[in-house]
Amino acid sequence: MDNSLPPADELVLVDRELARLEARRTQLLTRRAWLVQVLYQPARAATPQRPVPPVAPAADSTPRSAQNVLLTLGGTLLTIAAVAFTLVSWGSMGIGGRAAVLCAVTGAALAAPVVLLRRGLASTAESVAVLGLVLTVLDAYALHRVALSDADGLGYAAVASAVLAGAWAAYGSALPRLRVPLPAGVVAAQLPLPLGALAAGGGATAFAWAALVTAAADGAVVLWTRPLPVRITAGAGAAVLGGWALLTGGWLSLSSPWSGAPLLLAGAAVCLYAAWRASVSAWAVAVSAVAGPAAVAAVGGLLRSVLPGDWAVPGYVLCALLLVSVWRAGARVPRGVRTGLAGAGASTVALGLAWALPPVAVGALGPLARTTEVWSGEHAGPAPVAYPATATLVLAVVAAVLASVPRLWARCGALVLVWALLTALPVAPGLPYAATLALQLLTTAAALWIAVHPTPLTRGLPRPETPPTTSPDANTTTAPAGSPATGPTDHPTTGSTGRPAIDPADHPTTGPTDHPTTGPAASGPVGRPATGPTGAPAGAPAGQSASGSVPPPPSVPPRAPGAGFGAPGTGWAPPRPRPQAPAAEPGSILGWVAYAGGLVSAAGAVALALDVRGATFLVLAAVLGLLTGVTVLGTGARRTVSACGAVLAAAGLAFAEAAAAGLEDHWAGLALLLVPAATAAVGAKARPVALPVETTGAVVGLAALGLTVSRPAFLALALALGGVIAAATAVRPERRRFASWTAAGLFLLAAWVRLGAWGVTTPEAYTLPVTVPALVVGSLRRRRDPEASSWTAYGPGLAVTLLPSLGAAWTDPEWVRPLVLGVAALGVTLLGARFRLQALLLLGGTVLALDGLHELAPYVVQVVGALPRWLPPALAGLLLLAVGATYEQRLRDARRLRERLARMR
Repeated sequence: MDNSLPPADELVLVDRELARLEARRTQLLTRRAWLVQVLYQPARAATPQRPVPPVAPAADSTPRSAQNVLLTLGGTLLTIAAVAFTLVSWGSMGIGGRAAVLCAVTGAALAAPVVLLRRGLASTAESVAVLGLVLTVLDAYALHRVALSDADGLGYAAVASAVLAGAWAAYGSALPRLRVPLPAGVVAAQLPLPLGALAAGGGATAFAWAALVTAAADGAVVLWTRPLPVRITAGAGAAVLGGWALLTGGWLSLSSPWSGAPLLLAGAAVCLYAAWRASVSAWAVAVSAVAGPAAVAAVGGLLRSVLPGDWAVPGYVLCALLLVSVWRAGARVPRGVRTGLAGAGASTVALGLAWALPPVAVGALGPLARTTEVWSGEHAGPAPVAYPATATLVLAVVAAVLASVPRLWARCGALVLVWALLTALPVAPGLPYAATLALQLLTTAAALWIAVHPTPLTRGLPRPETPPTTSPDANTTTAPAGSPATGPTDHPTTGSTGRPAIDPADHPTTGPTDHPTTGPAASGPVGRPATGPTGAPAGAPAGQSASGSVPPPPSVPPRAPGAGFGAPGTGWAPPRPRPQAPAAEPGSILGWVAYAGGLVSAAGAVALALDVRGATFLVLAAVLGLLTGVTVLGTGARRTVSACGAVLAAAGLAFAEAAAAGLEDHWAGLALLLVPAATAAVGAKARPVALPVETTGAVVGLAALGLTVSRPAFLALALALGGVIAAATAVRPERRRFASWTAAGLFLLAAWVRLGAWGVTTPEAYTLPVTVPALVVGSLRRRRDPEASSWTAYGPGLAVTLLPSLGAAWTDPEWVRPLVLGVAALGVTLLGARFRLQALLLLGGTVLALDGLHELAPYVVQVVGALPRWLPPALAGLLLLAVGATYEQRLRDARRLRERLARMR
C-alpha cells in the first residue's frame, strides 16, 4: 500500500515546514541580538572613562604667527636702518671704515642663518637672510658710488643684477632650507639682459629679444627645477617678459613684418616647446594657445607684405587653417598642444569670417531697407561699395575645409557658409541687378531642395546611436539591440529573466502565508519555488510577497521587510529601462539649416524684385512654386511653414496683379479675397496642412478687409463675401462649428455696415437680425435639452433687442416706439409667466416697467405739482406704516416669489 502524498500536497507541507523554520529562525536571531546587547552594555558601562583635559581658550594668534610678525618687523627696521646709513651717514666715514662696515655687516647677516638653522630657528634665519640679501644690494650701490661712479648706470645695473642673481642662487642652493634666496635670485635674473639691451642702445626690437631670451630661461627653470616657489616666480617672469616680447613682435609685424616675424616665430617656438614638455594638460593648452596666434601673426604678416592689400585677411585665414589641421596629427602630438593650437587657429578663422560678414549682411538685409520707390526701376547700391572681393574667397575656403570634416557641426557650418557665399557674391564683386536677382532665386531653390532632400549631405557622417537606457532602481545599463547583453563582470543568471541564481537554502522565498503552485512551472532553479513578479509564489494573489525574509549577504542589497523580490530598490527585479529622447537625425538638422537659409533668401529676392514690375511677378511666381513644391515633397513642420509661405506669396501675387491693373485699394481688397477662397478650397483636400493654410488665408482676408475700410459699401460687400467663404467652409464636418459662427458674424457685420452706409439710425434694424437667429438657436437648444437655462437659450437674443430699444425709447419724443416696445415687452413677460421661463419674465417685466415709468413720468410730475406740499410725506408715512404692520407677511411673500423664480428655467 502506497501512503505517499501527491506532489501538490507534499509541496504544501514542505512550504509550511520551511515557513515555520524561517519564523523560528527570525525569532532566535531577535533574541540573540537582545542578549548580546544586555551582556555587553554593562561591560562598556564598567569601563573607566579617562578624564578629559580642560580645553584652553583659543588664542587670538598662534605662537608661530606672532613669531613671524616680530621677525618681519625686526628685519624691516634693520633694512630701513641700513638704507638710511648708506644714503645719509656714508659721507662721514672714510673709505676704509665704509668698506669695513659694509663687509662686516653683510658677512654677519649672511653667515648668521647658518648658525640659526643649526639651532632650529628657521624663521629667524629667514628674516636675517632677507636682511643679508638687501645688504648685498646696498653693497652694489655703494660700490658704484665710491669706486665705479664713472660707469654707465644701466650697464652697471645689468652686471650687478647678474652677479647678485648668481650669488643669491648659490647662497640659496647652499642653504636649501631658506625659502627666499632662490626666488630672489630668479627675480634678479630677469634684469640683466633687458637692462643690457637698453645700455647697449638697442631699441624696442633688441629689448624684446632680450625679454624673450629671459622668458625662455624662465621657462627652462619652470620645467627643470623642483622647488615650487622658484617655479612660480619663474613662471610669472616668463609670462610678463614673454608677453611683452610677443606684443612687441605683433606691433612690429604690422609696421615692419620682416623684423617682427623672427621674434614672433621664436616666441611661438619657445611656447610650443614649453607646452610640449608641460606635465599639466591645462598649462599645455594655455601655452600652446599663445604660440598659435604668434605663429599666425608672423607668417600672415610676411604674406601681407608681399600680397596686395585685399589679400591680407585671406592670408591670415590660410595660416590659421593650417594651424587647425594640427588636430589631425593624432597621438604624435600631445592632446593639450593640439587643443591649444586648434583653438587658436579656430579663433583666428572666426575673426576672418567676422571680417567677411558685412557683404553677407548687405546681401541678405539690404533689399529689405528700401530707399527707392516700388516699381521705380531704380536700384539702391550696396552699402560697402569698396569692400574687398576676397571676402567671398574666405567664405569659400572655410566652407570647403568644414565640408571635409565628417562631423555634423562641420557640415552645418559648411552649409551656412555656402549660403553666405552665395548671398555675398553679388555684393562684393558688384554684380548687375539681373544677375543678383537670378542668384538670389538660385540660392533659394538650392536651399529649399536641400531642405527636402538632405541625404547627400549626410554621406560620411556617423549615424546616431541609440542611447543606452538605464534603470532608476539599479546601477545597470540596458544595451541597445544587437549588442552583447552581458560582460565579463555579469552575474550568472538562470532562466530567461536574468535574475541572479541565489541558493534557496540561504535565501528562502516563502513565508507562512505563501500559496504554492502546482505543475512543472511551480519549481524554480535549484529546487526553489518559483516566484511571481512581486516576490510571492507564482500561484499567490497579485501583490502578495514573501514574509520573514533573511537579510541578504553583503554583496546583495537588502530589501525592506515584507517586500518581495520585485519591490523597488531591492535589486532583485530586472531593471526598468529609463526612456531617453532619441538622437536627432543629421538629415533633419541639415534640412532645417538649409530651410532657414532658403526662407531668408526668398524674402530678400522678393524685396529686391520690387524695384521692377516684371521682376516682381516673376519672383513671386517662382517663390510660390518653390514653396508649393516643399509643401508637397516635404514633411513635418517644414511642410506647414512652406504652405503658409505659399499662401502669402499667392496673396502678394494677387495684390501685385491688382496694383498693375491700376485698381484702387477697395477694389484690390476685393481681389485679395480670392486667396482666402482658394485656401478654403485647398484646405478640403490638403489635410496635413489644412488648418495652417486656412488660418493664413484668414489673415489675408483681414488684410483685404482693411483695404476696403475707406469705402463702407465695399467693406459690406467684402464682409458678405467673407461670410460666403466661411459658409462654404462650414460644409466640412471638422470646420462646421467654428466656420458657421464665423459666417453668421460676417453676414451680420455686412448687414450692419450696409445699414450704416444707407444712413439707417433705427436700432431695431441692427438688433433684430441678431435677435431672430439667436432665438431660433435658443429654441432648438431648449428642444434638445429641456434642462438648459432660459438665460442661456433666450437671454442674449432678447437683451440684444430690448435693451437698445429701451434706451432709444427713453430719448424718443414720439409715442410709437414706447408703445411698440411696451407691447413687445408685455408679450415677452406673458410668455415667460406661461412657460415658466425666468429670463423672459424678468427681462420683459423690467423693460415693461421702465417703459411704463418713462411714459407716466410727465403725468406723475404734474400730479405731484398740483397736490399740497404736505400730502407726499403723509402718503409716504402711511405706506411705511402699512409695510411695517404687515412686515412678516411681506417677507413671506418675498421668499415665495424668490422660490418661484428660482424654480423657473
